[in-house]
Amino acid sequence: MPKLKTKSGAKKRFKVTAAGKVMHAQRGKRHGMIKRTKKQIRQLRGTRVLFKTDGDNVKKYFLPNA
Repeated sequence: MPKLKTKSGAKKRFKVTAAGKVMHAQRGKRHGMIKRTKKQIRQLRGTRVLFKTDGDNVKKYFLPNA
C-alpha cells in the first residue's frame, strides 16, 4: 500500500502538540479590523485547541503522520 501524504494545506494551518491535541490559529483577523472592537482584536491573538472530535478528524484525514 502506498504511503499517505500529509495535506499541504493542513500542514500550514494545524500543529499537533506533544499531548496529541491539535492547535489552530483563530479566525477573524485577516481583514476588516476597523469594524472590530479593540477587545475582539486583543482576544483573537494566539492559537487555540480544536475540539477533540474535530482534532481527531484532522489527524486522521489530513495529518496522517502526526
